[in-house]
Amino acid sequence: MRLHRTKWCFSLLLSAMLLLSFPCRLSAQRTQKPPLHGRHWMAITGKPLAATAGAMIFQQGGNAVDAACAMIAATATMWDTLSWGGETQALIYNPHTGKVIGIDALGVAPTGATAAFYKAKGLKYPPEYGPLAAVTPGTPGGILVMLAEYGKLRGATRKYNRAREEMAQAVALRARSNAHASRAEA
Repeated sequence: MRLHRTKWCFSLLLSAMLLLSFPCRLSAQRTQKPPLHGRHWMAITGKPLAATAGAMIFQQGGNAVDAACAMIAATATMWDTLSWGGETQALIYNPHTGKVIGIDALGVAPTGATAAFYKAKGLKYPPEYGPLAAVTPGTPGGILVMLAEYGKLRGATRKYNRAREEMAQAVALRARSNAHASRAEA
């Protein structure tokens, strides 16, 4: 009898826990943002103006790499915590070959950046910032490599001009955003 009551109490407790946790799970999945659906392409970033830059590139006939480079450039220009420093990684899927290409745009280390050089300066490790930092920013070079190797717009002979134009679009979008914000504050 006692074992039967213990099983009954345990199953009642388990049922109550399940019932109480069910509404929490449903409410945690709700969002204020609408679901997104894209039939041919979609441009998504943490910055709406950067997504606009990607959408503009898609509308001009660019591929996902072209749009991604425009969005990286726009985000790096608009987001002060990201800036143009650091590194950029990309995984590019080619649906025609079924291959995934990985790009790690870490940047390059100066040839003189050796352990002996830093020890001679009295440093245990290379500094994180400044002219003696271990590597140069890799994002600009990564964007240029992605556009040159996998971008679609305007062909290979104008590959570097395309990157410059996309970066100029990012700067122009940021300028418009700043002007709009200044008018709103005034």
